[in-house]
Formats: sequence, C-alpha cells, structure tokens
Amino acid sequence: MNKPKIVRPEVSQPAHALWFDRKKYVTINFAVQKPTDVQVDIQPDKMILCCKNDTDDVFYNELHFYDKVQIYDSRERVHERTINVLLRKIKPDVAWPRLQKDPAKPSWISVDFDNWRDWEHEENEGKAEYDQYVDMIQEMTSDNKGAIPDMGDLSDVSRGIFELSLCNIEKI
Repeated sequence: MNKPKIVRPEVSQPAHALWFDRKKYVTINFAVQKPTDVQVDIQPDKMILCCKNDTDDVFYNELHFYDKVQIYDSRERVHERTINVLLRKIKPDVAWPRLQKDPAKPSWISVDFDNWRDWEHEENEGKAEYDQYVDMIQEMTSDNKGAIPDMGDLSDVSRGIFELSLCNIEKI
C-alpha cells in the first residue's frame, strides 16, 4: 500500500505540537482548528503532517524522531481542534528525552506537562510505601513478641504489600 508522497507547500506554517512519552507510545497532539485535507505519513524514523484549518491556512510539520517507531501500530485521529498521533516505540521501556533526533528544539514543539508522567520510576513508586510497612512490621513484631498486627484496617493494595513484607521478615 503506497501512500502518495506529501510535498511541502510553498506557503505553509508549522502547527503547534504538544507531546508526551509513555512506556510503549509517544503521543503528539497538533493544534489545528477544524482540520481539513489532513495527510499524515508515518515512517519508522520520521513523520510528515500536512493539512489546512478552517481559514484555509496551510500547516506542514516534518519530524525526525528521536528513535524508531513501528509504523503499522502507529495511528492518527482527527478531531475538531487537534490531530492526535500515537506512535508505537520500537524499543518500549526506553524514555525519549526529546521528540526529535536533533537536540535543537523548534519553537512549535512543547512538552504536554498535563499528560507527562515520569514512568521510568513507576516500579519504584510503591517501594517507599513497602519500606515503611517493613519498618512498621519489624517494630510491631518486636514490641508484640512476634504477634502479627491486625490487617483489617489496610486496603487491598496495602495488605498485599504488608503480606510481601511478612514473607521477607520470615526469611530474615
């Protein structure tokens, strides 16, 4: 399936883009009011977007990605005020420090801080809570001569962390 090549129009401007990174995907939202004639070409190392808005202004964006993406599992969706592009990373679990390969940041690209998450440390989010429960259990078992505290006040998640910590204490 060959898509027609998107040629840069003589008169165009870039659409403002907000992007954010996830473990498996990178999402880019291009701000275009009532987009028409939308053309998106996603390639493994770059993408091209060309469209018009409600006042017939022409937008053209060309991005050379920080890393490669899977073109068959990447897609775009056109909405009333935005064009959303979802790019599936070839290397999941690898953070993109920037959207483009070039370290120079164009003025039309911004980080979407409303959707940004530092997912690299997600597995460590529960570690502090786990460590707190381990300390609490060690104190309680030493104070109560080995008696296990009542778990009725704990949530299901906390109970799971609590039970894990009990297993670790028994191994000590």
